[in-house]
Amino acid sequence: MPDNGSGFWATLKRPSAKYSLLALLSVGFVSGVLFWGGFNTAMEATNTLEFCIGCHEMNDNVYQEYKTTIHYSNRTGVRAYCSDCHVPKDWGHKMMRKIAASKELYGKVMGTIATPEKFEAKRLELATNEWSRMKASDSRECRNCHSFAAMDIEKQKARASKMHKIGLDEKQTCIDCHKGIAHRKPKNMPEDPDA
Repeated sequence: MPDNGSGFWATLKRPSAKYSLLALLSVGFVSGVLFWGGFNTAMEATNTLEFCIGCHEMNDNVYQEYKTTIHYSNRTGVRAYCSDCHVPKDWGHKMMRKIAASKELYGKVMGTIATPEKFEAKRLELATNEWSRMKASDSRECRNCHSFAAMDIEKQKARASKMHKIGLDEKQTCIDCHKGIAHRKPKNMPEDPDA
């Protein structure tokens, strides 16, 4: 279809008779800054502990477990929040995680883990998904705070030192050994000898 100078694209290409280019660029720049600021503010708001435990499914289940772990209370006073372990820091991976997390909103609306019984029935599936994600990223979020390079393995307790040396030699990642570090392990795990 020939473009005869009318239509949507032609209108966009035509210079404005009413506003100067500087005014249009200024409005575009300010609009972009406001959009980006609002977007980032919303993204950071969804990374807060208050947001994460805002639904009873998280508050009544995994949050209560987390409060009994070393990631919540320890001798140094450093606390890891939900987003520290479950949301990547860098922008690209963070956006991919936020998009993937949208299915959790669907689960909230549909009530798939709305009761303690439903949560327990899905716990193994939920944990397995998270462990797989962590394994695939080489425990990236764990390494924001913990790294083999920063560890003085010789100053660790004998068992920890031995296991970390094995982990280094076998190129393991944190989640290979530290399942259940912040939340209770699911019952009937395939590698669980009591299952």
